[in-house]
Amino acid sequence: MNKDGIILFAKPKGPTSFNSISAIKRALDTTKVGHTGTLDSFAQGLLVVCTGRLTKLAGNIIEFDKSYSAVIKFGEETDTLEYTGNVVKTSALPSLKNLEEAVKAFTGKIMQTPPVFSAIHINGKRASDLIRQGQEVQMESREVQIHSADIKETKLSADGLVEYALIDFNVSKGTYIRCLARDIAQKAGSTGHLLGLYRTKVGNFNIEDAAGFNLLEPFTIDSVIKNRDIDIDSRTIDLTDEIINKMKTFDEEAARLCGFSIIHLNSLQADDDFRNGRPLRSKNFDTNLYTIPENTMLAVYTSENDFAGLIEKNQEKRIKYKMVIN
Repeated sequence: MNKDGIILFAKPKGPTSFNSISAIKRALDTTKVGHTGTLDSFAQGLLVVCTGRLTKLAGNIIEFDKSYSAVIKFGEETDTLEYTGNVVKTSALPSLKNLEEAVKAFTGKIMQTPPVFSAIHINGKRASDLIRQGQEVQMESREVQIHSADIKETKLSADGLVEYALIDFNVSKGTYIRCLARDIAQKAGSTGHLLGLYRTKVGNFNIEDAAGFNLLEPFTIDSVIKNRDIDIDSRTIDLTDEIINKMKTFDEEAARLCGFSIIHLNSLQADDDFRNGRPLRSKNFDTNLYTIPENTMLAVYTSENDFAGLIEKNQEKRIKYKMVIN
């Protein structure tokens, strides 16, 4: 069995991302597996997993934009910014008008302060570990981009204020949806935290194509409230056949899904030169390297149409290796 591939996997609520991909390790009988961006235990949704020699691609896929659906509960903020944490602030609920204005304010490029309960490293240690040890942690704000934010559903209190909202986000890499929940609630004159999170898209990869997708319940405010304290033990679910059948080889279609341009080597000698990291020469390719636009990532295929690696033409118009498959 070819163990070099990309697998779309639907992580259920409950297990960690690391534990979830154990199903892939078992199905393919391999330990060479790498995911391209974790999901918190309380979250569900799409994991894009690279296996075998394609684990080298993981660093590139991490850079992709991502889409989420999020259920925010208003009136309470927790220390972890999601429902498993301890409540540290309470407030009145926001009006729908104030919430709509706050969501509009959090689109485009914004400065975001990551949560202290996160895997971000400070002086070589995770911020979350330092907090649990009783140390104070100062998180630096950084620029992220919110491409879109749309309120899809709300649940109102008896007096017409917003108790819960389901909001769809499309965001750049490194964006914390937990922080958006906190900041949108604050902008709306309230407090809030995440009650549920569902990643639906990574780049051009969609959750509907993932192994295990049919085991996920529809994501609504009511379903999130109902399943708040219910986790799935993914170890009891056998997805072996679905994982094997849905594994994608890194053909040209998969490369285009990743947003890469395609280029081919034109001879067996050119294949050998590339795999041995020799200087990149235009004469070895079916496309003139000098005509390729700057800031372009190219998936390189051999003269026999096997994936060989990635090259990049950067903004200085230099062409360099990004990775090689040997």
